[in-house]
Amino acid sequence: MTGAGGDAGDRETAPAPLSRHILTLADTKRLLGIRYSDWILGSPSIETGIAASSMAQDEWGHARLLYAMLKKQGFDPFEVEHTRPAGRYYSVPALDRPFADWADFTAAVVVVDGALSVALESFAAGNFALARSRIPKMLAEEEYHGRFGFAWFSRLAEAGGEAKARLSEAALAMLPSTLAWLLPDDDAYASLVAEGRVLPEDRVRERCLERLAAVLAQAGIALAGVRPARKGWDPERRRGPGAPGEEAVERARGDRNRSLFVE
Repeated sequence: MTGAGGDAGDRETAPAPLSRHILTLADTKRLLGIRYSDWILGSPSIETGIAASSMAQDEWGHARLLYAMLKKQGFDPFEVEHTRPAGRYYSVPALDRPFADWADFTAAVVVVDGALSVALESFAAGNFALARSRIPKMLAEEEYHGRFGFAWFSRLAEAGGEAKARLSEAALAMLPSTLAWLLPDDDAYASLVAEGRVLPEDRVRERCLERLAAVLAQAGIALAGVRPARKGWDPERRRGPGAPGEEAVERARGDRNRSLFVE
């Protein structure tokens, strides 16, 4: 993958901060859609399976809109979507592996999808015209995800016992790496703040607390006390070590239907 100014066939060049930011959002949405789609069948009820399907479609559609923004940054959106290996994905580590159970699914709707919405709000509040025009519609569609996730999180937390314990375990496993993704504390993000592309980290942190602290508290989690996990931090991909599973990336790229692509 080469960015603006990259030479074809040359070594891969790191994307500029704005391009990197768009990739982190788009890749996380694409992988989140894959993980949601795994639960269209096997969820607790027909209604929840339909919800999983609807949310998966939302995430895939949002990812496509975000990838399309990269054209203005000197990238070929088709190449970005359909040719990258797993090691070049910029997605949240919590999505590297399939959700083990419905507690994982529910925690991801609250933690990962919630963090994504905060990141999108920050981007839409900046001065990048495409974000300002396209993201508000995404956020409107995301409102259902929030209601669904909060309702199920509350339901499992109120059930107590094993359900609450498993929910707390799942959310706590996702939070540190997701917070590091949302609040990267690095030079690239600082440059986006300085350029007016996104909100400062303190305001993003404040919005995250406003959105998630109360619902997480139902599972005994004090969000203000959770520290972002930056061990082995990869500043280019804005995440820790590892990558999405190859099976998920093959699905995200559409490998099985490559010969049928019509753009």
